[in-house]
Amino acid sequence: MTSFNPSDLPIRHYQHLVWDSARWQGFKTRPDDILICTPYKAGTTWMQMICALLIFQRSGFDRPLAEISPWMELRAATKEKTHAVYAAQKHRRFIKTHTPLDGLPWRPDARYISVLRDPRDIFMSMRNQMQNSNPDADAIFAAEMRNSDPPPDLPDDPNEFFHLWLTTGSFEWESDGAPYWSVFRHGYSFWQHRHAPNIQMMHYSDLQADLEASMRQIADFLGIEVPEDKWPMLINAAGFDSMKANADRVAPDTNFKMWKDNARFFNKGRSGQWRDVLSERSLALLDQVTGQYPRDYIDWLIRE
Repeated sequence: MTSFNPSDLPIRHYQHLVWDSARWQGFKTRPDDILICTPYKAGTTWMQMICALLIFQRSGFDRPLAEISPWMELRAATKEKTHAVYAAQKHRRFIKTHTPLDGLPWRPDARYISVLRDPRDIFMSMRNQMQNSNPDADAIFAAEMRNSDPPPDLPDDPNEFFHLWLTTGSFEWESDGAPYWSVFRHGYSFWQHRHAPNIQMMHYSDLQADLEASMRQIADFLGIEVPEDKWPMLINAAGFDSMKANADRVAPDTNFKMWKDNARFFNKGRSGQWRDVLSERSLALLDQVTGQYPRDYIDWLIRE
């Protein structure tokens, strides 16, 4: 794998139909910025909610989460508008980004939280999200679609789709991840620098297993003190059932009407649904793809 020094960042430009890492250009950072760094369907909204709860220390907010922490690279809004949202904020900012570390600006005084998930669960959640996508929202990206190569046709059969996902890339330096990008490379870009004092690796399965411990770990990493009597309220508000019940305020990109059903964005919130879907041949292909990465990274990423 190609390594890089964070001080050299960014070294890649990720330009996609939906997002563009160049939108970081001209953004004025602050020393205490929090970057929530995830691939798709890995726990982005969950981590945004956790950060919001820790920062505001109340269970309700004055605006939908998508308006407090918009996706920096999303092309549905102008760069200027997204920058202005963050520039106007007086509280500590928590910024949603889907760009791998090799495409992000490096700020030694910022905090980077990298949230990852078992790729088999990402795939299953991704398929649900595609089925829940609002066709009317495609009009937002019509100009980009006209000026770009069309995305590959996506098979209806889940194992055929899984094969395409593992063998087709969206960028010349990636060989998997289409129609989006490689979750393996995304995670590894942070994993290489996991010992940096301002990078925190979090796994979706750990959030599921012990939400309280995970939230306390994140609070420590961010240097946020929470009174003990507030923890039960915050933990309850970060739970799956609570977030799904408040989907219209919590689901991402609701301001662009991205979903047919906001509550379905959260779907079931369980891991392991791939077991009754993915074939032995598909899982063997996954082993081939992950074989190019260090074993300790893959063992941490893929949970049995």
